[in-house]
Amino acid sequence: MQLSQGVEWALHCCTLLGVAPGLTLSGRRLAEFHGVPEAYLAKHLQSLSRAGIVESLPGARGGYRLARAPRDISVLDVVEAIDGRGSTFRCTEIRQRGPAKLPRTKYPKPCGIHALMDRADAAWRAELASASIADIVMSVARDAHPDGLAKGAKWLTSAMR
Repeated sequence: MQLSQGVEWALHCCTLLGVAPGLTLSGRRLAEFHGVPEAYLAKHLQSLSRAGIVESLPGARGGYRLARAPRDISVLDVVEAIDGRGSTFRCTEIRQRGPAKLPRTKYPKPCGIHALMDRADAAWRAELASASIADIVMSVARDAHPDGLAKGAKWLTSAMR
């Protein structure tokens, strides 16, 4: 399984916005902070807005801010806003092909592989649902290099002027 690059970018944007309640940054500034293309990031910010994770504020001092408290936004919320809610496993019923195939009616239950993948997907989603943007903010504060935190804080202070 591989998540889209947009998931990483969206999680980083939500984490940055989660640093200070009510923090509003333009899409341009969010792209600048993360060193990513603004036009591509804008599509992901729109997806986050449609999902009610961020809200877009118009005007010269406008931009994006979290629509809910960081503790109320799960990592799964962000993943599903960007990559959708579909299962990570796509069963094509390969057992219904080849020399041992039988009519569809002979397969009332998913095969063992499909069932295992569904359980794994449910466990993965449960783990992501149990982690919030606030949890990520705390881990960044705890684990990031002090020099990186200082540079980020300096940039953030100048961006809010």
